[in-house]
Amino acid sequence: MFQSVHKRALAFARDGLRVRRLVASCTKLLSERGEAAGVSLAGATIDLYRELDRGDQARFFSALLVEFSPDPLAVLAAAQAYAADASAANLIRLSTVTEPPRQELLRRLNRAPGGTATMLRMRERLLELKREQRELEAVDWDFRHLLSSWFNPGFLRIVRVDWHTPAYVLEQIIAHEAVHEIQGWNDLRRRLEGDGRCFAFFHPALPDEPVIFVEVALMDRMADVVSPLLDARSASKDPARASTAVFYSISNCQPGLRGVSLGNFLIKQVVDVLSREFPRLKLFCTLSPIPGFTAWLAVLLKMQDADRPAALAAALSAVADHLGADWAKLSADPDAAVPRLAPLKEPLLQLCAAYLLQRGDGGEPAQDPVARFHLNNGATLDRVNWSADVSKKGLRESLGMMVNYLYVPRAIESNHEKFVRGEIAASRRVRSLVPHK
Repeated sequence: MFQSVHKRALAFARDGLRVRRLVASCTKLLSERGEAAGVSLAGATIDLYRELDRGDQARFFSALLVEFSPDPLAVLAAAQAYAADASAANLIRLSTVTEPPRQELLRRLNRAPGGTATMLRMRERLLELKREQRELEAVDWDFRHLLSSWFNPGFLRIVRVDWHTPAYVLEQIIAHEAVHEIQGWNDLRRRLEGDGRCFAFFHPALPDEPVIFVEVALMDRMADVVSPLLDARSASKDPARASTAVFYSISNCQPGLRGVSLGNFLIKQVVDVLSREFPRLKLFCTLSPIPGFTAWLAVLLKMQDADRPAALAAALSAVADHLGADWAKLSADPDAAVPRLAPLKEPLLQLCAAYLLQRGDGGEPAQDPVARFHLNNGATLDRVNWSADVSKKGLRESLGMMVNYLYVPRAIESNHEKFVRGEIAASRRVRSLVPHK
């Protein structure tokens, strides 16, 4: 495979003059020793990348794979030396030669003015290319590794977003809302009123661009339906009387950070801020989507009866018998879907709880991406809510169900540690939904 990649990269290099100039500039940047000259050359190299069209960008990433990878012979020699003598010097040498030169290249490019923003755009393009060129996973690993350090949550600054926040930030909130679409300025203004809060996190290298933001509703109870939270015509209530903070939307504003963990204790920071502002708050929870449920259910329904999980066989049969082959089209007509789903409440709640508690294909705890986010943040899987989001999106993703994740401040860190060890913190009511036989 490596040889075929090498041939393709060489062909690209013959065809792409701009790519050859960029690769030459990258090579020169890696050899530069002076700090000031290095920053200047990094800026010039970044400018060369910005001139590339999409085809040349693909050629450049292939060149990064071939021409800026570790030397296999040097790695082998260092590994053999360390195996023969596990000295500190040999370990340092092994660590040095196994690090791809492109990692140091990316570090140096990041020093240029606007370098971090360009790194994010580069990775956004790389993620597109990786769908067809799986060998670029090695290049993406280097990007992800470095971005995880550069965007460590310790570097992020929390800022409350309100109606007086600069318009260019508010526009980004509208554009990047990924959970519940914001229907214009009136909708946004209602979400930011007294009983609502929005907190954005900013990175020093991107002072004008939020990295991620969280929307919160201040209520007198745990929410089990999303529509009242999104009603732009509803009247704002006195937040000082609220007992519950409901996190109902968390959106990443930087596609180039996909897969980079921004969430470790992010919610905890918001909980701390809200607790100081509203001492009456006793309950911190989410009302969260379950984006992977129907895709998981579709796979199980296609299995032969003998291949289906025994504990879920009855629930799966009930769903298959009642909905038939066209069940995936329910989202097209929400008004008709709700009564049609009503007789399946019990089996679908069972199936949803099983989905949320099962491990992913890679063995990681929780296979749903939203579940992983909150459980890794230290939440408890507390409740599955029926008919909580009967919009087209809600029906398409989870047949209208949503989840409450509960954040208990004193348990956040211990729950996070459980998750790291492969355990899922879940309430008895959720676990009781799943049949054991």
